[in-house]
Amino acid sequence: MKIPLLIALIFSILQALTQNIEFTDFFYNKTMRVDYSRAGNFNSERIFLEQIKEEPFWGGSQKNLIDSFNLGAFYFFVSDSASGKLLYSRGYCSLFQEWQATPEAKKTPRSFYESVVFPYPKNTIVLELKKRQKDNSFVNQFKLIINPNDYFIKTEKPIYSSEKIFGNGDPSVSVDIVFIPEGYTIDEMNKFKQDVLSLGGYMLEKEPFNQHKGKFNFWAVNSPSLESGTDVPGKDIWKNTIVNSNFYTFDSERYLTTQDIKATRDLAASAPYDQIYILVNTETYGGGGIFNYYNLTSASNFYSKEVFVHEFGHGFGGLADEYYDSEVSVEEYYTAGIEPWEPNITNLSNFEKKWKNMVDKKTPIPTPMNSKYLKTVGLFEGAGYTAKGMYRPYNNCTMKSLNAPEGFCPVCRKAISDMIKFYTE
Repeated sequence: MKIPLLIALIFSILQALTQNIEFTDFFYNKTMRVDYSRAGNFNSERIFLEQIKEEPFWGGSQKNLIDSFNLGAFYFFVSDSASGKLLYSRGYCSLFQEWQATPEAKKTPRSFYESVVFPYPKNTIVLELKKRQKDNSFVNQFKLIINPNDYFIKTEKPIYSSEKIFGNGDPSVSVDIVFIPEGYTIDEMNKFKQDVLSLGGYMLEKEPFNQHKGKFNFWAVNSPSLESGTDVPGKDIWKNTIVNSNFYTFDSERYLTTQDIKATRDLAASAPYDQIYILVNTETYGGGGIFNYYNLTSASNFYSKEVFVHEFGHGFGGLADEYYDSEVSVEEYYTAGIEPWEPNITNLSNFEKKWKNMVDKKTPIPTPMNSKYLKTVGLFEGAGYTAKGMYRPYNNCTMKSLNAPEGFCPVCRKAISDMIKFYTE
């Protein structure tokens, strides 16, 4: 049996075995957060525990506890210690695996602060962190037995308040986005909330979000920064801000991120959430989106609305970049001969599990990039930072460029819709 098929079978079995989990039998309606550092270089890494915290809200589903998408560079699993029953799982990414593909990782080892969150368990659990290998299998990296009554688990309350500024759905059946203001001073907090409604509202008017508009809640955290803006190392600009964001991530001028995961999670804990979105108070173009980790974009650029939606495609839908003619910091990010895990790109190693069933039999494979196939699902060469040998499903899409007339392509729309249903049904 081929490894990708075996992995799919394993995830199907795990989902079937856990269909009968009753949330209240195993969890409280609040969050356990486990923080750790991931340290290493381009080909090795180790994980070190930092802290465990109890947080007051749980914003996720109480039904769909087991992740069946098989997306992400990493996976974590929560099992009942006594019975071994799998209770919760999620795929996710972090900045670390991106950094491993940079030139710096071949010269200088580094550590990155990370965290995972899950419903607060009633009984002792086993937490396992796994990493996807080049052949798409997963290897164990870290295992921790956690007694939820351990008095070393921190219970500090969030410092800042939050308020719901859009939506009226129950968090357990909604997509809850907690918005964190970055580089907004206390006098600019009204601007922050206006930016949330402007950018978030723009997204909800686009396909496929407009079909699920009533399933979204927006939460705004009232956490001002001491200074406006963000760090721009390449221009020697440094600002004192709440989550310490910066441009020039991995020496890429427009890549806007934060490595202060501790501060980010502390602020997010002010509300129930499924996704974190950091809005940066700057007019400079840029952003970043990391699957099931956080989304981030500049709030006041001419293209901020388009970037906002693009980055949410990464952070929420697990979608890959489809462009191939722009400079990026990573080198050989995808492995030849191994199908990428992202649902919207393929190198044909296992096209059957991607969008092959959405391609009309009359559509040529590969598909020519001409006017005849502008609105056709096909196989267009050039994607994932690679001009040759990697393919995308549509001529143009929000994941490829800012001027995609139709927004997300049908393949990306389906991936996003499936994720919305997972969180809300």
